[in-house]
Amino acid sequence: MTTIKKLFIYVLAFACIIPLSLKAQTLTNFNSKGQQVTRFGKLGDAIDAHDGEIAYFNGTYYLYGTSYGCGFEWGHKDAPFCGFEVYTSKDLVNWTDWGQLFDASTPVWQTRCNGNTYGCFRPHVIYNKKTKRYVLWINVYDNRVGYRVFTSESPVGPFIEQAEPHLAVNSDAAVAGLNNGDHDTFVDDDGKAYLAYTDWHAKGAIAIEQLSDDYLTGTGKVIQAVTKSSTEAPALFKRKGIYYLVYSDPNCGYCGGTGTSYRAATSPLGPWSEGVKISDNSCGGQPSFVSSIKLKSGDVFLFGSDLWNNAAKNESLANYYWAPLKFNADGSIKPIECDNTAAIPSSAKKGKASALNYAPGCDINSTQKRTGTFKATKTGLLTALRISAFKSAYPDAELQVSISAEGNDQPLKTFKIKSEKLSWSPKNLVLHPEIKVTAGKTYTISISSASSTGCYGLEYDRATMESPEPAFLYKIDIVNR
Repeated sequence: MTTIKKLFIYVLAFACIIPLSLKAQTLTNFNSKGQQVTRFGKLGDAIDAHDGEIAYFNGTYYLYGTSYGCGFEWGHKDAPFCGFEVYTSKDLVNWTDWGQLFDASTPVWQTRCNGNTYGCFRPHVIYNKKTKRYVLWINVYDNRVGYRVFTSESPVGPFIEQAEPHLAVNSDAAVAGLNNGDHDTFVDDDGKAYLAYTDWHAKGAIAIEQLSDDYLTGTGKVIQAVTKSSTEAPALFKRKGIYYLVYSDPNCGYCGGTGTSYRAATSPLGPWSEGVKISDNSCGGQPSFVSSIKLKSGDVFLFGSDLWNNAAKNESLANYYWAPLKFNADGSIKPIECDNTAAIPSSAKKGKASALNYAPGCDINSTQKRTGTFKATKTGLLTALRISAFKSAYPDAELQVSISAEGNDQPLKTFKIKSEKLSWSPKNLVLHPEIKVTAGKTYTISISSASSTGCYGLEYDRATMESPEPAFLYKIDIVNR
């Protein structure tokens, strides 16, 4: 029996019904016009964690991903490796940055993962109840197996590298070759864990292998060619006795709009059904994960797609599409609808994210500057100016920020910020003007650069991006002195 219809003939799977008393958390993927918007952490920095997953441990969401903010570019030999970042949230809206899973700045990790290599990607974390350790798998290309494994006592790390794992597929391939790629980790109800991974020697077919009891290596129990070829980014999960494999169809690195398909089985090691496409463009991105979230009201299966910047110079600007998968009564997955917003049941206090309609724009250079104005609400000292700023494509001159009073061309304060001080990901640039301002008086913030290469960027209000002077994201602090 290979068709989806036959596979589900003996399985009764009803759609999840959310009790009216349960709160619903709204996730915003696009604004009302269907445009991408930036997700920010609590400190006002844009979230910079990509090609990873959202895991759910003990009532907290953990967003794991590859960071691109230090300037990593796939295929650029001089590009540094930026490491793996982790964020936490209680509501999928307000996120706290916990930093890197391990120190990626060391010579060892730069040699393994910088632009001279294929890079290192796709952090996935599972919990082992027997060992009481969180286990991290990452995809690398400096060894034969294509992965390195770590453990930690905490889901935010630090993670310590363990012995190099062994897998059945491509175990005799050349070291540091294009052997095994994108992967996902999955723990079944009986505690057994599995790795779904891409076999590049089979031109992008996906294999699934059972892991050892400690989740640190393969067992050799494997099913190969679950997909035939030209696929990647597998996501393995279980719902009501049925196993699902969601994947990128076709494979397309850093593409902003490739398809999503899935297959189903009654065992992780198959046999698996034929593929069914549930999206032609993955909501403008590439599928990344399906997170199993076990709530008192029932399980939620959160689908994630990386809205890549189309292999542009700066993939740290990539956004995200997150929404629960929907199922038919027979257990088949409904087509992904790509709504602007998505509701997810939540027992946590409903979160409200700030700056929901901002998007990055990199346009400040020798030919373009940006200005914004503010009116002082009180007389006092302007102690801090916070601007969400970033850089792209290697500016060759510094960024200049000036503050002046209305009607006066002479700046009250000017800051010159060297290029190396800014991230490729939008982050709060905190300046301390320490200048006196007067209540009711208007002041101008001017942002410019003499750079002839690359650019500096700001987070612009989507509603004003087409105007000659778009509003940008900033905050001021005035104290009485």
